[in-house]
Parts: sequence; structure tokens; C-alpha cells
Amino acid sequence: MNFILYAVPFFFVLIAVELLADRWRGVSHYRVADAISSLSTGVLSTTTGLLTKGVGLLTYAFALKHLAVIELPADRAWTWVFAFVLYDLCYYWLHRMGHERNILWAAHSVHHQSEDYNLSTALRQTSTGFLLSWIFYVPLAVLGVPLVVFVSVAALNLLYQFWVHTQHIPKLGWLEWWFVTPSNHRAHHAQNTLYMDRNYGGVFIIWDRLFGTFQEEDDNEPVIFGVTTPLASWNPLWANLQFYAQLWADARRAGRWWDKLRIWFMPTGWRPADVAAQYPLNKPDLSQFRKFTVPLDPRQQWYVGLQFCVYIALGSYLMNLESSLPVAALVLGWGAVAFGLFVLGVALENRPWALKMELLRLASNLPLVWLAPLAGLWPASAVAWVGLLSYSLLSGIGLYCCRSRFTRLAS
Repeated sequence: MNFILYAVPFFFVLIAVELLADRWRGVSHYRVADAISSLSTGVLSTTTGLLTKGVGLLTYAFALKHLAVIELPADRAWTWVFAFVLYDLCYYWLHRMGHERNILWAAHSVHHQSEDYNLSTALRQTSTGFLLSWIFYVPLAVLGVPLVVFVSVAALNLLYQFWVHTQHIPKLGWLEWWFVTPSNHRAHHAQNTLYMDRNYGGVFIIWDRLFGTFQEEDDNEPVIFGVTTPLASWNPLWANLQFYAQLWADARRAGRWWDKLRIWFMPTGWRPADVAAQYPLNKPDLSQFRKFTVPLDPRQQWYVGLQFCVYIALGSYLMNLESSLPVAALVLGWGAVAFGLFVLGVALENRPWALKMELLRLASNLPLVWLAPLAGLWPASAVAWVGLLSYSLLSGIGLYCCRSRFTRLAS
């Protein structure tokens, strides 16, 4: 069972509840562009995962077959409890290394780039974590945790982490000692020096207390969310590539071949001495911290928001039918989602070429509807063409109404 797919409606219901709580309490923890950006990385991550999750599953199945020292029964409750706890311990080390090593931070940094903190931040996920994350879960295979149990506890662990991404829930007393809570996870998302690289647990905070990485949220030190090298973009593709691009640039500029290689595996933030001297990176002064923003007309926000709903629907469609869709269909669907979200990110940033890109995105729906039946994404049908015509007409009207707003430059 795909727990994540069935949880998606509840995610959006709870986001709506949090928005109502914002309004009721007279606070503003959401910004439209930031929320769409976070949700876009989530949609991109889930659709990418349809093509890449085989990496983790195949490596786990291989390790289970060839490295397991015992075979645990999948029909025993204690197996599930054991696997759930052990998974979180493995997650702790993956998460910790994700903050402490350059190449792993390149993937994980996506989750931390938002300068807001709300339930949409929980869905802000990487699309490249599959490359190395599987390594950290091999111990479960060695100890004989069945594949179905592994997949299930992984989903439950991820689902638990959703609710802790909120500013509306205060400290929770004795629960703070044992579990990851909104309070101690807020500290984890901070860029303040006091909180930096702390609180790595997924469900249990006890690992942080045991291994010396726990930090309580301090009322005298308000949390400033985000990363010390700001993304300064609403684009989900660039969000996934930003730190890789920085590492690649530094590796190319390094004078020594050893530095070109080891930069990827060094502690996060390490740079070759010659590169750091010639190309210094200025860290922001948190006392002067200002969130990244681009002025947007309300009509633009509505337009982009409604267009984004199309990609939520397409992503959900792909998730729901993934087991019956051929690889070509998944690739085509992923391409449509990735390109569409990229263009919407351009629109949110008010780039000078945003209007041209949006027209290109709408025009690309024509070959998409033609190619979809050939790839097996959906059957050939007049309904698809009628839907395309209706969607294009409505989008054209909406774009016409706010066309002049797409000509401003991002500030």
C-alpha cells in the first residue's frame, strides 16, 4: 500500500487548517510564492521517485538476500516495532551525515532552503537523495528486516515528520525528551549558530540526546529559518541543483586534483584554500536578515497557483497508476511535471522571459496530449483533446488578464 499517496489529501487539509490558524491568531507563516515553491519541490520529488525508487528497493533486496544474518518474520508485531526503531536510528545517521558532508548536503539542503516554516515546508523534499541514502539502511537488511516491513516503516517515519513542521504548537513537556516535536524540529531548521546542525531524529529525539546533537529551542534566541547560503529562487529545479553547482564550480577552480576529488566528501562548507581565497562566499548577517521575496500582483499569484494545481493532479495521477504505467509513460509524465514546475518558478520570480516561457509551456501541451497515448500515459481519447482545448482557453484568458504583470523584473 502506498501510504504517501493516501496521505496527500490529508496533507492539504492540514495545510488549510494551518492557514486558518494563521488567520485566527493574526500571524502570517505562509507566503504564496514560498509555499508553491516548497510544494513544487515535493511534487518534483515524488514524480522523480517513481523513476528512481528502484535504486533503494533493489539495493535493499540484494543486501537482504546476500548479507542478512537472520530472517525476521514479517507477521510478528515485534519485528515491526524493532524495524521502526532501527529505521529511525539509521535515519538519524543519514540525516546527520546529510548535514555534515558536502555531497549529502547537496541533496538534503533542498528541505532547508525555505525561509518560512509551515506544513508546506514538510513536503519540500529532494529529488536526488536516492543516489546515496540507500547505504544507510543496509543494516536493516543485514538484520533480516523483510522488504515489505522496511518499505512500510520508511513511509510511516516520513509521515510522522509532517506534523512537526509548524510554528503553532509550543513545547510539549515530557514528549520533548523522547520524540521529535515541532519545537525541537524548529531548532533543526534554524540557521542561527546556536541551533546549527542539531536535532537529527526523525521520530525519536533520544538519538540526539545519546549522541550529543540535541539542542532545545531557546525562547531568548528566535529561530531564523533557511540556509546560510540563500537559495534566492522559487525554482524547484534550481533548488535541487544549487549546491551541486557550487561544488562543481569549486572543483573545477581548484588547482590540485586531490582537492577536486575530496571536496565532495569533505565536511559541509569545506572549500579548497585557493578557491576560498579567490572566490569568497559572503555569509549573510543574521542581524540584518531579510527573506527573499519578489513582488507579485495578486492576479499573478492566482494564475500560478491554479496552474500549479494541474501539476498536483498530474503528479497524483502518476503516483496512483505507477504500477501499471510503462517506463516511457513515467518518463513523459516526469518531463511534463519538471518542465511545468520550472516555468511556474520562472513566473514566480518575474523573470523578463517569464511570459515567453509560459506561452511555450502552454504550447507544449499539444505534443504532450499527442505523445501520451503513444507512451501509454493515458488512452487516446477525444476527451483528452477537449480537455486540452478547454484548459488552453481558460489559461489563455487568465494569462491575458495578467499579461502586463509578467514583464516586471525580479527584485
